[in-house]
Amino acid sequence: MKSKKSIIGTAVNTLHLEAQAILGLIDNINDDFTEIIDLIIESKGRVIVTGIGKSAIIAQKIVATFNSTGTPSIFMHAADAVHGDLGMIQKDDIVMCLSKSGNTPEIKVLAPLLKQSGNILIGMVGQLNSDLAMQADFVLNTFVEKEACPNNLAPTTSTTAQLAMGDALAVCLLHARDFNEEDFARFHPGGALGRRLYLKAGDIALKNAKPRIHPAASVKDVIIEISQNRLGTVVVIENDTILGIITDGDIRRMLEQYSDLSDITARDLMNTNPKTIDRDQLAVQALELIKQNNITQLLVTDKKSYFGMIHLHDLLQEGII
Repeated sequence: MKSKKSIIGTAVNTLHLEAQAILGLIDNINDDFTEIIDLIIESKGRVIVTGIGKSAIIAQKIVATFNSTGTPSIFMHAADAVHGDLGMIQKDDIVMCLSKSGNTPEIKVLAPLLKQSGNILIGMVGQLNSDLAMQADFVLNTFVEKEACPNNLAPTTSTTAQLAMGDALAVCLLHARDFNEEDFARFHPGGALGRRLYLKAGDIALKNAKPRIHPAASVKDVIIEISQNRLGTVVVIENDTILGIITDGDIRRMLEQYSDLSDITARDLMNTNPKTIDRDQLAVQALELIKQNNITQLLVTDKKSYFGMIHLHDLLQEGII
């Protein structure tokens, strides 16, 4: 059993080696890289990413990142390609092949077949004198000095370099397409991330009641309206105009100040400067307003008209927090 010191040392050394390998890629960002970006942007087809072994796993991740950031992409396993999967490649597609050595048997068979079909071939490879590098139209050099594996065998540093190079491509393509938050939300509608990017204040308010009361209403009526709608607040409305808002905190403070409530009305209790948000603003912006003002409810408006309410709990339930 290795000591804790030995384990920590091995982990730190692994991270140093992989960090150095990524930094080493900086010198490999050259004209081929920029031409690849231009080709993909101008292409009418997809990016077919292929590889074998651990490189195939990295290829799948690159495909996922491309697709989620606006670059249509498909994964093709190099071993399956020569057994029928070559049929997925269309004439306008660009093929990117990942390989550390560039000389595995599957890659040696696949590369000339891809060239024969007339598709542009990009090699992401660690050996510039390899078969893949020689066959490729463009090369992304992911050479690493050594693997983090103590036997220099298990793909570790080399796959990290491939992953980082793939991310560099994806982010450059994202910038080239002016891919913004709205685009990202379209491709990520599910989960908390998607909701933060597209869910609007009005979408949440629609699910809630719309507590409202006349300014001449009694304290009892105010309390009943707040209790029935379970939002901890009520909006004071007259002639469809928002006059103010009353929260359960306002009720408690009023009870501390007055013993005779018979002449007190909603108008006497209301806050005439409630915090509001337009229905078309994002729910995450509603959260920021709630935090900034240290409140739990927010009035939602539609062109200054009363649209509904948002409670802090609503944002929690939607995964915005």
